[in-house]
Amino acid sequence: QVQLVESGGGLVQAGGSLRISCSASRRTISSLAMAWFRQAPGKERDLIAAISGSGSSTRYADSVRGRFTISRDNAKNTVSLQMNSLEPEDTAVYYCAAGLGPLIIPETFRSWGQGTQVTVSS
Repeated sequence: QVQLVESGGGLVQAGGSLRISCSASRRTISSLAMAWFRQAPGKERDLIAAISGSGSSTRYADSVRGRFTISRDNAKNTVSLQMNSLEPEDTAVYYCAAGLGPLIIPETFRSWGQGTQVTVSS
């Protein structure tokens, strides 16, 4: 089990950018796939970006592809999500997650952070 803590959420205007980060407690996370999910009010939690342990492979949901970039620094045990061209529809609680398995399967990710709120104003 790995403890995850997100940071960097906040309020931003539409068209702006925001970077959120996740710190992991484990000595090394290089063996773990990492991901970002988001959950808007009244909606399900969706997998929006994932990255392999080495960082060589990434996956994105259609809704964020081309605007969001997931990255990781295994030496610092951190994962980040750079969000550009933000839209009001991106407003949600963003969760960091970790696990072992295929990037495209949400069930791969079994360890979760507490979430960070991102609000995009129009």
